[in-house]
Amino acid sequence: MSQPIITVENLGKSYLIRHQQRDRYLSLRDELVKAVRTSWYGLRYPDKRQRQTTHEEFWALKNISFDIKAGERIGVVGRNGAGKSTLLKILSRITEPSLGRIGIRGRVASLLEVGTGFHPELTGRENIFLNGAILGMERSEILRKFSEIVEFSEVEKFLDTPVKHYSSGMYVRLAFAVAAHLEPEILIVDEVLAVGDASFQKKCIGKMRDVASGEGRTILFVSHNMTAISALCPRSIYLKNGQILLDSRTADVVTYYQTENCSQISSQVDLTNAKRTGSGKVQFTSVTIKPVDVQKDGELTLYSGEDIEITVSLLSKIDIAGVNIALIIYDYSGYRLIDVNNALKGFFIEFKESKRKDIVFKLISPLLKSGSYLLGLWAGKGGTETIDQVEYACSFTINKRHNETVHVEEFPGTYCCEFLVKESS
Repeated sequence: MSQPIITVENLGKSYLIRHQQRDRYLSLRDELVKAVRTSWYGLRYPDKRQRQTTHEEFWALKNISFDIKAGERIGVVGRNGAGKSTLLKILSRITEPSLGRIGIRGRVASLLEVGTGFHPELTGRENIFLNGAILGMERSEILRKFSEIVEFSEVEKFLDTPVKHYSSGMYVRLAFAVAAHLEPEILIVDEVLAVGDASFQKKCIGKMRDVASGEGRTILFVSHNMTAISALCPRSIYLKNGQILLDSRTADVVTYYQTENCSQISSQVDLTNAKRTGSGKVQFTSVTIKPVDVQKDGELTLYSGEDIEITVSLLSKIDIAGVNIALIIYDYSGYRLIDVNNALKGFFIEFKESKRKDIVFKLISPLLKSGSYLLGLWAGKGGTETIDQVEYACSFTINKRHNETVHVEEFPGTYCCEFLVKESS
């Protein structure tokens, strides 16, 4: 059996967080008197020096262990603050671990932040050679790959322009092109690719897949884009609070990640304590999903191709008009399948302070094949202001009929949706 190219054993990284007691506002004279008194007290009583600063030990990573074989494409997922970037910095030898050990066999190229390894005063051409040298490449190796790097980055027109004049997207294009073409055995890519446009992200994912499968290089890819993770990585690691929660097939990891804080719909899901963003002027309080034609026995099973009724309840804290309510359905890879809102029908919703309203979305024959889906909710105004957003409000399942003939296209297009607004008591 071949030796792993990356070995991580009981890895831990801790930081000291400083907490300092904040005083009331002091004048310059007060600060000077305080400094003299503190110094005098410290000299007279060195063992009883007063300390107002305390430190708390914070473990960004704890007890992390895994092996990665040569040529594997590994996704790393987790919410902000889970420890993903800390892990990549340790593997890139940017920071030292506090505990444990790592073993790396091969040359590592990292793309962790926009412009890492670039000098702003140098041109794009000069930075290719500089960045290549930082990655440990010979000049002859850089020259051999130079034309491919320039072609892939699509910045040939600005190659002799100082990179301080580049946009963040151009930075990423050039940095990724250098890292991907200079033949490292291990390529580590953080969420930095999100800066690029959609076509370039697709191009990068294709390149990473090629270098891993065709050239036997190893990829570690961190992203919040579950579609990108699913497209590139057969295996993924889910980090939470600095620990590995799941290391398995990407499909299983993505499903677990998406649904961990998401309620499975039964009759009604309470959204009062859901994770949300927005100004909070109006908030979603509950959501209900059921078939339009409920059977006589009260069965609430959803079947592919049949009409679905989704009712969202909202409570307003102020009087506000011109509100748009959107309903988004994703598959478990995070791909957006359906996005409907009342503005598409040419009307907006008005709320009164402390009043509830129910918005009923009736999806007519949605092209959803049997499987599990995620529901997201958004309320906003003017297309720019987010009033309330619950990214993943709940999950639900579409069941298969024996005669199912639903064909789902890659881009489903516009769905027929009817709206009903009801004032609640």
